[in-house]
Amino acid sequence: MPTSTDLYNAACSWALAGDATKAFQYLDRATLAGWENLAHVQQDTDLAALHADKRWQPMLTKLRAQLAKLEANYNRPLKQQLDSIYASDQGGRQQYAEIQKQYGDKSPQMQALWKEIEAKDARNLQKITALLDAHGWPTKAEVGNMGTQTVFLVIQHSNLPTLEKYFPMARQAAERGDLAKSALALMQDRLLMWQGKPQIYGSQLHTDPKTNKMVFYTIQDEAHVDERRAAIGMEPLASYAKRFGLEYTVPTK
Repeated sequence: MPTSTDLYNAACSWALAGDATKAFQYLDRATLAGWENLAHVQQDTDLAALHADKRWQPMLTKLRAQLAKLEANYNRPLKQQLDSIYASDQGGRQQYAEIQKQYGDKSPQMQALWKEIEAKDARNLQKITALLDAHGWPTKAEVGNMGTQTVFLVIQHSNLPTLEKYFPMARQAAERGDLAKSALALMQDRLLMWQGKPQIYGSQLHTDPKTNKMVFYTIQDEAHVDERRAAIGMEPLASYAKRFGLEYTVPTK
């Protein structure tokens, strides 16, 4: 079953493709599935073409009403802290594509952006590891989907020792339904990559030093990668590759 994130990403794809009707259909499905990030919906440039549509404001109203129901029983102080951390984690990263396009990967502007991102990541990691050590992985009932996703993002953006320490906790959270299995897959792939082992789900890419182009990091049993992805609700690898401007075909053997 697709997650609220999967449905939201589908809405973005349809919006970019110029099909507003399908975009709104998937936004509605994402809302019903528990999508909570109102601020991201309002700021996401993928959805910019929908803003002038008469369906835009009613969609936001429905999302706000759904959020009010979801948040009624949340741990509000913890949810607010995680919302702030999410904004910090994603703020610089949302500027990446624009700065890359305007100034290039090796520009002073890009170096300054990465320095800012790394400083924020270090501060966020201190807060999240303190939370995990004292409280454990928060539940959806406490902080919602975006809250648990925020914890995942900060750990995912950390380092090998941190991933190794908290991956078992993340796996337990996924097993009880408090973290999307697709998020756990990304964490597992990154952990394996940093350990020098083949990844399982094909989520990790790197720059080929010979061609200076993005390629997939080595995938274990690559011929069956789409079967593993489908089992946890992930899109085919060829579709995922297109997000990075790549054409990809799963090998037959």
